Amino acid sequence: MGTLQGKTVLITSGGTLEKWDRVRGHTNLSKGTMGCYLAEAALAAGANVVYMHGYFAQLPVNHDQMKLIKFEGIDDLGEKVRHAVQQEHVDIVIMAAAGSDWVIDKVYDQSGNLMEEAGKMPSDEPPIIHFKKAPKVLGQIKGWQPNVTLVGFKLEATNDEEFLLARARLRMETAHAQLMVANSSQSLYGGDEPHWIVPADGQPTKVMSKQKTAEALMLYLQNQ
Repeated sequence: MGTLQGKTVLITSGGTLEKWDRVRGHTNLSKGTMGCYLAEAALAAGANVVYMHGYFAQLPVNHDQMKLIKFEGIDDLGEKVRHAVQQEHVDIVIMAAAGSDWVIDKVYDQSGNLMEEAGKMPSDEPPIIHFKKAPKVLGQIKGWQPNVTLVGFKLEATNDEEFLLARARLRMETAHAQLMVANSSQSLYGGDEPHWIVPADGQPTKVMSKQKTAEALMLYLQNQ
């Protein structure tokens, strides 16, 4: 019997899909691998697992023993996380999903005319797309439900460990999270890259590989 027995753990996984029209959109390279490892580790520890996954994300091996919720864009992800933490009994939220930094604001044709049709963009000439900054879901969760234990992820395109950990701590403070997992963008291309588990109090722990990071994180949570 795991020590998360009776706890409900919400894990978000994969990338967001920001639609440009009904057939096109932008996403990122996140496949949900870390989310799958986290979900399996939480299940093995006895938790009730809610796996909230992106459109193209992988599903855990034992997904039939979990509650599955699919999301598309960052706004949809935020709304579904808000509903879950306010309407269901969620004890722990692990935000492993790779949310978009930019969403569509306005789309124009090559003549500068605003395109407002909801169907498919014409394919004979490229559109001109204006983006706007996406909302940060992690920073809103404690406002929706102050009592959840919150774990965030911080990815940076850097090999500078000191810079990465500083950015993770800053994100942790602004989101009022209990833990952050920091990793470089190189982890998108393999499963054996280093990750750092950064607690609000104490020193960070360096762990090699996504699977071992997921297992180590569950041990941290069992002792919270």
